[in-house]
This record gives sequence, structure tokens and C-alpha cells, in this order.
Amino acid sequence: MRQFLKLFGFICVFLMFISCTQNLTIRESSFCKSLVPGKFILEAKKGWWNWCMAPIYDEKGELHIFMSTIPDSASWTTASKIVHFTADRPEGPYQFVDTTFSSKYASYHNPQISKVGDTYVLVYLFRDNSKPSNRQEIGIATTKSLYDPWVESPYNPIIRASGKMGNDNIIHASNPSFLVDAEGKYRIYYKSMTDRHKPKSYREISLAISDNIEGPYENYKENPLISYANMEIDIEDPYAFYYKGMYYMIVEDRMGVKNALEGNLIPKDKIKLGGNRPGLFYQSKDGINWGRPEIGYNTNNYYFNQELARTERPHILWKDGKPECLFLACHDKDPTAGFFLRIVGWK
Repeated sequence: MRQFLKLFGFICVFLMFISCTQNLTIRESSFCKSLVPGKFILEAKKGWWNWCMAPIYDEKGELHIFMSTIPDSASWTTASKIVHFTADRPEGPYQFVDTTFSSKYASYHNPQISKVGDTYVLVYLFRDNSKPSNRQEIGIATTKSLYDPWVESPYNPIIRASGKMGNDNIIHASNPSFLVDAEGKYRIYYKSMTDRHKPKSYREISLAISDNIEGPYENYKENPLISYANMEIDIEDPYAFYYKGMYYMIVEDRMGVKNALEGNLIPKDKIKLGGNRPGLFYQSKDGINWGRPEIGYNTNNYYFNQELARTERPHILWKDGKPECLFLACHDKDPTAGFFLRIVGWK
């Protein structure tokens, strides 16, 4: 009887262990399962490289893409500009329209585009290289027509790399994602960094809110919303959206958050930085409390059976109020800006 009880106890512990292990697994989201390979697009001209495609249809059904382009001879931190292309469909072919934002003294980078009523809204990373601080901040601009000049907000940079976030000093704000929330207010989710963890710093996801599109924007008092700094790892590139009564966010898993949450933290000297892993997919009822993620998208080698490269900067192309494609930057040796995936049957 005693041996039976010991055996029974061992079996119970083993089953609990297996159950806990299974519960730690980060599974593919239904969103990820809906993704179907499209193609690589927007090849850079010689001497340049393209990055971060922000797609949108206009009122006539024409597809517009705003993206970063950077000369090979310089860094994106000093010489990135935002350019504008059009096409009849995601596959292209694409036609150059204009340079939307460019400056000898600043870098415009990582745009994201939305439409609110009859107004197009572009948010972007802005780095003023004429300032001694030289920090990444966030700007916003609007227009009624995608062929007209954009008007930058008088409050720019609307999210500054200065001031306070709680008791900490803000030292970085970039990679914004704009949406209209359930109350009709305007939210910008973004990559933030503070001096909380000095001398180290970690990329976290924070939120700023405004009653007006052009601002001013106020940081949410409980920032950051998503952080893995306690494990000394981070994430970035949030793309947030509100759809059918739920908030969603797709992010790049920069340092192996999935592995850490599964109990398999990657040693620091083994982490390959950047989007060399599947992205993460979060959902939330209020857009504040995000909880545990699922897998949001896979890497380029999964979809196209090619050498692994950095797959980052997720953006959704919306058509008639529904998600049609997921666009992803992908750049190592490939001359294109990246690729898109069809979203088939999600929600």
C-alpha cells in the first residue's frame, strides 16, 4: 500500500509538471494562423535601403504606402526620410509619388498611418540632430488628401524624450502606433525607455492619450504598460488597433520574450537582437492590461523558405473596415522593404 501511495504521488507530481509545462507554452494566435504568404515588394534603388511600410487605401481604393528610406552611406538615425508610393494592389507594381518628410538636420523614420473621418493621420519617429540631446521622439501630421502636403502638429514632438514617467526620467520615445479608442479619444502606443534601470535601459511599451488628434498628448500615469525589464529583456515595434470591441497589439520579440515566458530564458551572450523570432500578439479589453501574449506572426524563413533575416515593424492594411494584409519590414541582404502576408478568415 505504501509503495502504491508513493507511486501515486509520483504520478501526480509528474502530471502537474507536465500540465505546468504545457501551460507555459506560447501558442500561435488565431491571427497568426490566418496569415498566408504574399510577396516581397518595394525594392530599393541603388545606394539606398527601404524599411517600415505603412499601408492605407484612400477613398477611391488606391493603395498608398509611406515608408522609410535610408542611404547606404549614412545611418537611419541621421539621414532617414519618409517617402510615398502608390499601387493598385499589394503585389504592386508601385509608383513613386513624393518625399513626404526629409531634412538635412533631422531624421524622419518608422511611420504609421491611419484615417479618422476625412483626416489622414501619420505618426513617426523624429530625431532632431541639431539638438545636443539628439534623442528619438515622436511627431504627428495630418492631411485631408494623400496628395496634399502634410501639416505637422504645433505640439511636435508630441511625445518627448524628456520629462517624467512616474518617478523616472524619460530618455527615449519612438515607433508610435495611433488609434481611436472606445471613448473616442486618441491613443499613441510607443516604445519608451527611462532611466529606471540605469546604467542599463530596456525597451518597454507605453501609452499617451489626447482629446485631439494633434495633441497635446499626456503619458498614461501607469506607464509602462508592457515591460520585461525584470528579466533584463525587451520588446519593441508595437502596432496597436481597436477592432470589434477589443484592443490588439502586435510587437516584435526583440530578445526572446516568448522563450522567457516559457521558462527558457536565452543567455545574454546567445541572444541575436532584432526580429529573428516570431512576433507576439496581445489582446486586451481596455488597452491598458495586456496579459500574456500569443504568437502573432512567423519569420521570413517560415513563410518563404529562405535564410532567416530580421522581420520587424508590423502594420495592417485595412479594407472596408477589415484587416486584409499584414506588412512586415525584412532586411538583411534582401533589397526590398519587406513582404506582406494575406489575412484570411480571421475574426
